[in-house]
Amino acid sequence: MAPATGPTTSYGSGPHGGTADAGDSGYSKSLKSRHINMIAIGGAIGTGLFLGAGGRLASAGPSLALAYAACGLFAFLVVRALGELVLHRPSSGAFVSYAREFLGEKGAFVAGWMYFLNWATTGIADITAVATYTHYWGVFTSVPQWVIALVALGVVLAVNLISVRIFGELEFWFSIIKVSALTIFMVIGLYLLASHHKVGGHAASPTLIVDHGGVFPRGVWPMLLVIQGVVFAYAAVELVGVAAGEAQEPEKIMPRAINSIMWRVALFYVGSVVLLSMLLPWNAYSAAESPFVTVLSRIGIPAAGGVMNLVVLTAAMSSLNSGLYSTGRILRSMALSGSAPSWTGRMSRTKVPYGGILLTTGLCLFGVVLNYIVPSQAFEIVLDFAAIGILSTWGMIMLCSLLFWYQARRGTVTRPGYRLPWAPYTQIVTLAFLVSVLALMWADGGASRDVVEAVPAVIVALVIGWYAARGRVAAIARAADTQSAHAD
Repeated sequence: MAPATGPTTSYGSGPHGGTADAGDSGYSKSLKSRHINMIAIGGAIGTGLFLGAGGRLASAGPSLALAYAACGLFAFLVVRALGELVLHRPSSGAFVSYAREFLGEKGAFVAGWMYFLNWATTGIADITAVATYTHYWGVFTSVPQWVIALVALGVVLAVNLISVRIFGELEFWFSIIKVSALTIFMVIGLYLLASHHKVGGHAASPTLIVDHGGVFPRGVWPMLLVIQGVVFAYAAVELVGVAAGEAQEPEKIMPRAINSIMWRVALFYVGSVVLLSMLLPWNAYSAAESPFVTVLSRIGIPAAGGVMNLVVLTAAMSSLNSGLYSTGRILRSMALSGSAPSWTGRMSRTKVPYGGILLTTGLCLFGVVLNYIVPSQAFEIVLDFAAIGILSTWGMIMLCSLLFWYQARRGTVTRPGYRLPWAPYTQIVTLAFLVSVLALMWADGGASRDVVEAVPAVIVALVIGWYAARGRVAAIARAADTQSAHAD
């Protein structure tokens, strides 16, 4: 695949006084309103709900709904802050581009590589999940787990390399499947509740929430500890900001798509957990099974496990699809400023940044190796590292938003009409929340604590990487300044 002619590395003026990212040129504006809306939904609904809610209900009981509500609020504030930055200047480099504008190249370097760590490790978790879920059906049990993981990675890679429109269509239908499955379950659940139907020997009733130890059956602490996993469940909400760079009329469709995330979180996450708590006692759920399968199987719906397994498989494929898409765009923005290898900035003739996509795929291949060597442990090994990447990404978005607000107060930039409310207090409180999640990961012990204690090693790696790249960054900046001076 030959690269198309790339853009220069110069930076011009943005629509509200910011700087335009050279990495934004060359893209096809092929994502329509329906694509962006469903990408927003898909980013907010994933395996964290379909599969992870069972184990969290068993740990925290009905109080899990409070954890989902709190984390959902902060996830919405993060994406709302990103939405304001997007309307300030739509960019496929998203928060990396904004970090470059408000924090300089060092900030962009950290933001980009931590986001890459997030999605590369999430991608490994996704292909592992796909292989695990596929083994649910007997016809695939004889196929080695690593083979299924490799096939899944190959399929999603091919989709991302063809065109952004194909990516958008695939994500659109993935999201349709997830939303449809949740809607159908909630209709069934509400019928069971209204008719006081017996589910596994228990009559469905709102009193089930308090009849088995109350909202906090094991105390408040277990609810606090599951917050780290709940944050991971909301990973990818920021994808809608990356997609804005290839959207048609982002100033019209982005506010609507972002605002819709709030009620979808309330309906699908909080609503589902409350409904599950009214259909069965909290201790009837387990981490070994999707809570939706638990309910449907106990009322005798045939093939409930197989259908929900297909939905969870779809959610994992959707996440992998999103990861390759977003890191390809982020790495291109970094490459054109010198923060990433130059070849990751290459574009195909179909206007796809294939260099960055291939780099992420290369690291995901390490996941195929893990599925070959330690198939039973591959998922857990990478999950907590992905959580660190999510926290850093959300933190960087809020920090950029805070600095954007500060510059607007000084009059150097103009805030768009679509704004993050209650700034700067919103950003400060959200940043404090993210730090508290990191503290909870350490307090949880085990693998989570090991990952938190590995953060200094990650910082050292970033420092070494920056010193290796700063010469190239400086050279590109000088060339851009020279070109700008000649243009003037």
